[in-house]
Amino acid sequence: MNSAGPTVVLKDLKRSFEQGGERIDVLRGVDLVIQPGEIVALLGPSGSGKSTLLQAVGLLEGGFEGSIAIAGQQAEQLAGDQRTQLRRDHLGFVYQFHHLLPDFDARENVVMPQMIRGVARAEAEVRADTILTSLGLGARLTHRPSQLSGGEQQRVAVARALANRPTLVLADEPTGNLDEHTADAVLGQFLELVRGEGSAALVATHNERLAARMDRVVRLKEGVLI
Repeated sequence: MNSAGPTVVLKDLKRSFEQGGERIDVLRGVDLVIQPGEIVALLGPSGSGKSTLLQAVGLLEGGFEGSIAIAGQQAEQLAGDQRTQLRRDHLGFVYQFHHLLPDFDARENVVMPQMIRGVARAEAEVRADTILTSLGLGARLTHRPSQLSGGEQQRVAVARALANRPTLVLADEPTGNLDEHTADAVLGQFLELVRGEGSAALVATHNERLAARMDRVVRLKEGVLI
């Protein structure tokens, strides 16, 4: 799953927006290397550009300057369908809000991304049940999101992100919508699962205490990492 070299290499990454006729520089030249299996906390206050940086690494939108290499592939050199394949084959996403499909149960929400990638349904269900059970949801496999607590919903979102054994997991304030006790529990399970899978991760947060539980902390300040 992991390439021989770094999982992520960002060089001089920049992103600007026009607002009210004024240019706003959100990223001013970000350099970052993430090694295989490394979990990196991205710290910064709200509005510092953490989500913008994750969108860049996740190949979710254009308009960026600089270089993004993921699993040894230079993303800026790829055509649109190649970028989509790179994202599908190597990236997993966890957001602050779970964004689960409301009409599908927990198992189906984790099966879906696997089937999109071409995995047979029976195999996808085995994988889904294994991950969900490891997250303490073995008795909730056939429950829809509306029947799950906030913490349970976010655990399903974590399982979905890891379903395809991604090289890199991108998490944007993954516990920001949970109370402190639940956030601690969900983050602990997230870190254990990511490490067990051998994936790397970049986790955006403004919580110093949660960031300290990861392998390394980088801080986004005035558009650069320090």
